[in-house]
Amino acid sequence: MAQVGFTELRNNLATHFDRVENDWAELVVTRQNHEALVILPLAELESMRETLHLLGTPANAKRLMESVAQLDRGGSKAREPIEE
Repeated sequence: MAQVGFTELRNNLATHFDRVENDWAELVVTRQNHEALVILPLAELESMRETLHLLGTPANAKRLMESVAQLDRGGSKAREPIEE
């Protein structure tokens, strides 16, 4: 995970934003006497929130993990989408 100081970020903001966008990777920003912050693509944040929501209850997490295991064992069938 890349890391830059606040001054470096401020001096080269567009370059760092482009790297985050193009590499789809987080950028940790450090500041003196402050907690480090993270810059990441919005889609990545939304994906993480969705994952946390889906795994947020034990019953749902168990069901999803069982489904993944079933797929790993080859227990799936290809189907055509249903048109409405």
